[in-house]
Amino acid sequence: MNQALRTDLQTVTEVTHWTDQLFSFRVTRPRSLRFRSGEFVMIGLPGAEGKPLLRAYSIASPAWDDTLEFYSIKVPDGPLTSRLQHVRPGDPIILRPKPVGTLVHDALRPGWRLWMLATGTGFAPFASLLRDPETWEGYGRVVVMHACRTAAELAYGRQVICALKSDPLIGAMVGDRLHYHPTTTRETSPRMGRITDLLASGRAFAELRQPGPLTAETDRVMVCGSLAFNRDMSALLKDWGLQEGSNAQPGDFVVEKAFVG
Repeated sequence: MNQALRTDLQTVTEVTHWTDQLFSFRVTRPRSLRFRSGEFVMIGLPGAEGKPLLRAYSIASPAWDDTLEFYSIKVPDGPLTSRLQHVRPGDPIILRPKPVGTLVHDALRPGWRLWMLATGTGFAPFASLLRDPETWEGYGRVVVMHACRTAAELAYGRQVICALKSDPLIGAMVGDRLHYHPTTTRETSPRMGRITDLLASGRAFAELRQPGPLTAETDRVMVCGSLAFNRDMSALLKDWGLQEGSNAQPGDFVVEKAFVG
């Protein structure tokens, strides 16, 4: 293993398997790493002939956390996840400490109500942002919509949500300002439906008891999910008059284009 690769190594400290297709894990955090909640880094394992096999992963832990948390799908024939799903505490992980991403507060103009819209493991960056005081200092309401195929796949996100009010750092700030709307898209459950359909039809606003549709005057939106979801959600937001933002030019909504899952 070359010196450059060796200096990027971190150690797995904890692994949790949520379903047979989803898991989360924590690794040590380099002392020099600074990142904004919502950003992603490249992580991976050594590949053939010692060449690293890397993929973009959103950091699920907030910027103040002493360790780094990641949330991942298991792909049986995936070049990386087929191996990554078997890591255990003590195993080495390659981490390139150059965080980037668009799901950050700096890419949004000030607003009153923040929407976090995720499918599958796209919840990961929101796990980071929800535990960051800046989120609660900047908005009067925070709405989280998370859609998964089955109820079991909602478990990781639900645990993060349920722990917020007892969080010693931001619990008092959360209060009744958080509105959580989990749905399933395949398995029958008390609340079903795709996020785009629920918003477009107005059903989500009724169930959340929130005024709708979204407006550029009050609402800011973060979107993270499959390519199809990102595309459809962006089109709906633009139809409602919201403008996409970036680190260079803040707007009304942002989409994490590096994530697919």
